[in-house]
Amino acid sequence: MKSLLLTLACLLGLTTPLSAQSPAHIVIMVVEEEYNYDAPTTMGDFAAKDLRPLGHKVTVILGDQPEKHHFPGLIEALKDADLLILFSRRRFPPKEQLAAIRAHLDAGKPLLGIRTANHAFIPVPTETVTDPALATWPEFNPEVLGGQNTGYETKGLPYSVSIAPGAESSPLLQGVNPATIQGHKSLYKVLPLAADTTPLLIGTAQSPSTTPPQPVAWTRHHGPNKAPIFYTSLGAADDMKIPAVRQLLLNGVKWTLGR
Repeated sequence: MKSLLLTLACLLGLTTPLSAQSPAHIVIMVVEEEYNYDAPTTMGDFAAKDLRPLGHKVTVILGDQPEKHHFPGLIEALKDADLLILFSRRRFPPKEQLAAIRAHLDAGKPLLGIRTANHAFIPVPTETVTDPALATWPEFNPEVLGGQNTGYETKGLPYSVSIAPGAESSPLLQGVNPATIQGHKSLYKVLPLAADTTPLLIGTAQSPSTTPPQPVAWTRHHGPNKAPIFYTSLGAADDMKIPAVRQLLLNGVKWTLGR
């Protein structure tokens, strides 16, 4: 009966949309550096133009403040965060900050990873983290995101994007025309994906590339409490100028929040 009354109220315009009724607290974790695709600027713009107009509270946590690997305010922000958006690369937060990220996921709360999130907490093979106060998480990509980080394709740039088989009717692709998406940076090699992932989009590098097509967006659930996970290797600054990419991210936010 309640659901019927709510449906009637919505049809009569007597209630507001779910996003406005129950605004989420979204924490965006970014770092500014040469190889992180101007993430602070693009994520700030995404927050201002796409997220806050829906009523969401957005907290942007900028890393390397006051020193490299530190993300001031992250622990406090995650206490009541509904969603963590991660766009950071090769940073090793203080142990208590990384523990807060683990606690967020262990509680079943969602994470949306963008591009460099697939090597967010892993050092390069030649790097050794000697500061005992800092923590790495080499298994984050396969363990949480469900993908691999085995390099990238540059010879065939740019790359085209198509819908993954079986994802044609996915609500995550509503309003997303993959024909308008052309990857402007390297195509990440992410295969093999975990068995429980659901691929959404596939990237194919142009000739003379010999790299097989790679998933560029997928979903899964992580851990005993089934934290919703959405990841896309799209997200370079030029990608963020494409309406379909922004819509994909917005759909990912809605999906992870259960809306």
